[in-house]
Amino acid sequence: MPLNAVQWQKSLTADHLRPVYLLAGEELLVLEAADALRAQARKLGYAEREVLDVGNHFDWDDLARSAAGMSLFATRRLLDLRLPTGRPGTEGAKAINEFCANPPPDVTLLITATEWSNKHEGAWTKNLDAAGTMVVFNAPRPNEWTAWIGARLASRGLSATPDAAALLAERVEGNLLAAAQEIDKLVVLHGQGKIDAAEMENLVADSARYDAFKLTDAAFAGEGGRALRILHGLHAEGDELIALMGWLVNQLQLALRLANARDFAAQARAERLWPAREQLFRKALRRAPREHWLQCLARAARIDRMAKGREQGDAWLEAERLIAAIAEPRAAQALA
Repeated sequence: MPLNAVQWQKSLTADHLRPVYLLAGEELLVLEAADALRAQARKLGYAEREVLDVGNHFDWDDLARSAAGMSLFATRRLLDLRLPTGRPGTEGAKAINEFCANPPPDVTLLITATEWSNKHEGAWTKNLDAAGTMVVFNAPRPNEWTAWIGARLASRGLSATPDAAALLAERVEGNLLAAAQEIDKLVVLHGQGKIDAAEMENLVADSARYDAFKLTDAAFAGEGGRALRILHGLHAEGDELIALMGWLVNQLQLALRLANARDFAAQARAERLWPAREQLFRKALRRAPREHWLQCLARAARIDRMAKGREQGDAWLEAERLIAAIAEPRAAQALA
């Protein structure tokens, strides 16, 4: 069974390493976890480390050769296998399975993958998990961000009032790297101790990264305030509304196809929706009937014409009203 983040932290205090580790998921979290494992390996006498970068022409026999090689100094060795895509292919899966079946003494294999989903899992991950340790690091969900930031601050000797932590979560808007950078900056600017909302406001820059995907997800999730903040951020950053409306129209057409479907689950499968997105649209469609989504689509087409100069009106203002109506159908009068 893969470890969660808390179990992973506890495992790092052990006085020995497992034969093999797979650290997969969100890039920042994976890289930090790998750094922590390397540090623990050094403490435990792993004096040699060999890096294997898996690219298009990687020879998987190199893994077996490295595992079987003798240490230059009769010390423990760490094999650092970088597998960015998380997909070893047939040959790679076979090589990893063979290592897991008969791991050499005094050798630990660390595999890192910065792209990951349930579709990456297979027989090789099950064998690896049985022989060693597997950890999947996911980005915090929207409702987990404040707690994640609080824990991250605590790990750096800082603490924050609930309002201050919520403010930082809002500013970084789901961007793990920005959050980490801001917290590291707070250590320098504030030092250890507690930060209140006023101090946080003064110390933290607005580091949110806004994009069309986050905008539509927030709107269909019913998070109107967040969706409008993202829209304002896109506008402030000089993004083109035409490109944004193209994606928004696409998602509204998808919502309408799902609303028209006799069998929602079958249509979701036909659209190849991931479970999380299927649930997102299922909940959105429960908030309003088919006619509402048809109206939203018609308004989106009109905004697209405004953005292209083919119709009079304030396209960004109309986009705000449309986003509000998608997030909260009771605000549909804003479409008038």
